[in-house]
Amino acid sequence: MYGSGLRSAELLSLRIKDVDFGSNNIFVRGGKGNKNRTTPLPQGIIQDLQRQIKYVSLLHQQDLLTGYGLVYLPDALDRKYPRAAKQLAWQYLFPANTISKCPRSGIYRRHHIHSSTLTRQVNSAVRKAGINKPARCHAFRHSFATHLLEAGYDLRTIQELLGHSDINTTEIDTHVVNRGNKGVLSPSDRLRSINKIKETGANYFNGALG
Repeated sequence: MYGSGLRSAELLSLRIKDVDFGSNNIFVRGGKGNKNRTTPLPQGIIQDLQRQIKYVSLLHQQDLLTGYGLVYLPDALDRKYPRAAKQLAWQYLFPANTISKCPRSGIYRRHHIHSSTLTRQVNSAVRKAGINKPARCHAFRHSFATHLLEAGYDLRTIQELLGHSDINTTEIDTHVVNRGNKGVLSPSDRLRSINKIKETGANYFNGALG
């Protein structure tokens, strides 16, 4: 969520085929507004993702042996690719621990982990890290956007990566009022900076005289 700016629902809906190690991209399909987009694959998590895919592969093989292994596909895809539901590429990247009854079809499938599970994991990590302020899943997406802006990327690029239809939403996500080249510096902080410069200059001058 931080490395790619994904919404929690987009993260949970990822299929194995959506992670492209060759181009270092993550493909978000049917995001908010049913839009598709591409976002960067963070280099620092590649090994972890590869281990996760190996785990999903073993789990999927076990499901197939026990008579399961069909993953949910949207109706149009299910009709177009009738065999895809059993293929590893279409399995969820973060599958649930148990097989459950699909409310749409009544078929028993292995869905992705529930959003409440992700929320609990994030809350647990926040407590262990000693962070004493609200830090929800969406905070990672905010940080992704804000830090890209601070690194010099323009709002249009960030808008595309986030999948926003309105750039005003991107401005909110990047906290543009207090960040980047539009940031506002408190007068007291500016005064401290000036005094520090004067102090540094005086020390240098005195050292030169000595």
